[in-house]
Amino acid sequence: MELRRPSLPPLPSLDGLLQAADNALRALFAPAQAQRQPPGLPPATPLDEADRRHVAGLMRVNHAGEIAAQALYHGQALMARSPETRQFLLQAAAEEGDHLAWCQQRLRELDGRTSVLDPFWYAGSFAIGAAAAAVSDSLSLGFVTETERQVESHLAGHLQQLPAGDARSRRILETMQQDEVGHARAASERGASELPLPVRALMKLTSRVMTGTAYRI
Repeated sequence: MELRRPSLPPLPSLDGLLQAADNALRALFAPAQAQRQPPGLPPATPLDEADRRHVAGLMRVNHAGEIAAQALYHGQALMARSPETRQFLLQAAAEEGDHLAWCQQRLRELDGRTSVLDPFWYAGSFAIGAAAAAVSDSLSLGFVTETERQVESHLAGHLQQLPAGDARSRRILETMQQDEVGHARAASERGASELPLPVRALMKLTSRVMTGTAYRI
């Protein structure tokens, strides 16, 4: 019986590497630009100081999460095996770019700031995305599915923590949550593999570390 050697991942092109570098610089240092806005977005209402600081912390966490999502998708797209998978990942990254812009805008409205560790979140997530995609498209899509499931749950927790009067932040997070559910479903439909339990547990642990740190710094 002839054993089949696993195929090696394709080497990224120079254009792909340059595009990846450009994506990183834009995500980390350029003002995020949204292509769309959450439907029915209400005007901002004043919050007392304690609520303002808390909501700013939550939105800083969500902004850091979107930085990580951008990096994950960019890393996966760079090493994707099929053009169809690459296009799906780039489209998802564009939608996550809207989320990034919404969180950034809301932080400005709250006189908040982004996490100083954003470059760290980006680098780590990019490496994970590229490594997963180098193995196979199905594993890469499995990371999309599991990541978006965890983010959807994370956003549900933030929605419970928002002050009752902050309808603007609530609408932003609800729209983000709907998009994440759609990304997870689309990745599953494209053949995402189920990640092993230890990998899913490690992803949850990493997410807790990131959210706890980004809330403060």
